[in-house]
Amino acid sequence: MILLRVSAATLNQVPLDWDGNARRIRAALKEARESGVGLLCLPELCITGYGCEDAFLSPSVAAMALQVLRELLPDTLGLCVCFGLPVAAHKAVYNACCLVADGKILGFVAKRALAGDGIHYEPRWFKPWPEGARTHWEMFGEKYPVGDLLFELGGVRIGFEICEDAWTSERPGAGLAKRAVDIILNPSASHFAFGKHAVRRRLVLEGARAFGVTYVYSNLLGNEAGRVIYDGDAIIATDRGILASTARFSFREFTLVHAVVDVELTRTHHAWQSSYRPEVGDCDGGIVKSPFVFPKAELPLGRPPAETGEVQSWSKFEEFTRAQILGLFDYLRKSRSKGFVVSLSGGADSSTVACLVHLMVRVARRELGAQAFRERLAFVDGIEESADDAAYTNRLLTTVYQSTKNSSETTRNAARTLANALGSRHLELDVDALVESYKVLVSTALGQQLDWTRDDLALQNIQARTRAPSVWLIANLQGALLLATSNRSEAAVGYATMDGDTAGGLSPIAGIDKAFIRKYLVWLESEGLVETGPVAALRVVNQQEPTAELRPSAEGQTDEADLMPYELLDAFERSSIGEKRGPRDVYAQAKAQFPEYEVSQLLTWLERFYALFCRNQWKRERYAPSFHVDDANLDPKTWCRFPILSGGFSRELAELRDELGRGW
Repeated sequence: MILLRVSAATLNQVPLDWDGNARRIRAALKEARESGVGLLCLPELCITGYGCEDAFLSPSVAAMALQVLRELLPDTLGLCVCFGLPVAAHKAVYNACCLVADGKILGFVAKRALAGDGIHYEPRWFKPWPEGARTHWEMFGEKYPVGDLLFELGGVRIGFEICEDAWTSERPGAGLAKRAVDIILNPSASHFAFGKHAVRRRLVLEGARAFGVTYVYSNLLGNEAGRVIYDGDAIIATDRGILASTARFSFREFTLVHAVVDVELTRTHHAWQSSYRPEVGDCDGGIVKSPFVFPKAELPLGRPPAETGEVQSWSKFEEFTRAQILGLFDYLRKSRSKGFVVSLSGGADSSTVACLVHLMVRVARRELGAQAFRERLAFVDGIEESADDAAYTNRLLTTVYQSTKNSSETTRNAARTLANALGSRHLELDVDALVESYKVLVSTALGQQLDWTRDDLALQNIQARTRAPSVWLIANLQGALLLATSNRSEAAVGYATMDGDTAGGLSPIAGIDKAFIRKYLVWLESEGLVETGPVAALRVVNQQEPTAELRPSAEGQTDEADLMPYELLDAFERSSIGEKRGPRDVYAQAKAQFPEYEVSQLLTWLERFYALFCRNQWKRERYAPSFHVDDANLDPKTWCRFPILSGGFSRELAELRDELGRGW
């Protein structure tokens, strides 16, 4: 047997936080050494942080990354470690990994497949490394090999697939397998999105099986730069299955997962594959050899783990909750905000946001412990020792109910009941006099009376906008972050008042649709997370029909009466925007999915959807940053680019109406 203890790390880094990033890397190196690890895989671009954006193009960033790498070399004594960093060479910047053993740089491997879709813009900053190319880079007064390399240490061969490399049809691992590689390291920055966890594990398992290797996959953790959330998910696998993986969505600054692997056994298993055809020509080409000897490892006592790679049994509601609360916690501490403020209307959206802050407190305290929780938020005034989650929620969350004459006692009671159950500091403001003063001011200036028949939309909007200054004032006075409460369905059709309910510095649920939110709150009322249980007070919210409460109460305003059924709206959005179907196909798909609606009604709603979607791109451009939780959303900064001005599919819709009129 050739036994080796390998480890994969997750790191909660911050772009361009040189000292903080180095401190967390050092802590991971220290723990790895104390755990007897011989080979440690750190995440992609861990020295700089992944989300540096256009700063990657600055020569000073690449220079500082190399300087930090050099400062970290003494911390690798007795270890073999890969570091992720940008390297500037040949008038270009490369997304590279540096393999270091016992304080010495062995060489660099640069990423071949750059992520350029959705939230990723790597081709804007980096150049892809050509397959098979090898050269030398000069730094620190020495020359180091770089390119399509593998490394041999103590007779063990190590190769790289860097994040996106493994997601392509031409994975580097196939070539590495032919060159008898034993271990593949995959330093990644793989963001969270619904369903991605299962795909990621399949990639790791298939890589380990097909290439006959031990596959070590590391990842970033937490809300690194504002929008994107990394779930961690470090994995170690062989052809026999997953040996170890981290718990996702940890609130810790880093986590490590270890496994003792038998290199000789993976070689034997690969030799059994009749399809395996090793390269037997110039076997030394592109191999960097080092005399480094891995620390001695021993098989763990007891039976091997039973894990075989099944996905963690979390529902979509649980994943959503854990991603959101980790995102909020990191945004709070990295922005140095003193807490959160939510304009709590008593409806579904604002209730969701308030509940997520409350759950953030409860889950983070349980994982970190009371002392570490306070230390991480030491910049917040009044974070003192308490055994009560509600006391911490009261310090970190202020909720504000702002009524006008169109507000109901139902929503007031719902907001008050939920706030009491969560433990927030709850305020109630009557802004109706302010609304009336604006109406008088403007009607006097224009010389005309405002009335609901002619000025319906303006009169609705002034109520929502009048609420913004007071809640902003409260947030400013507390040094807190105002959370906007608009959702993705509203963003699709612009059913939100710009500078009203969209006001805020962060819009955490703008990437999730209303139909999901309504189902989520029912789940949270009845079940909730294992650690925290249900939030029973949500009953007063869930029993209501969604309404903006901006028209006179006698009109019985509801969101779906203003728009269309939310499930239909979301289906239109997924089909037309997510799947890029034209109006004719969107209609056909909706007709099959919702046969209960008449042709004329369905077409009316479809025309309304397209008109509102195309008309309101300017609103989506102005939304506060939102958390990316779904790889098919409307955020123009991370996924869906659309012109602010357009023809609005008017010809396609006219042709569709004509076809339907002729009996299509």
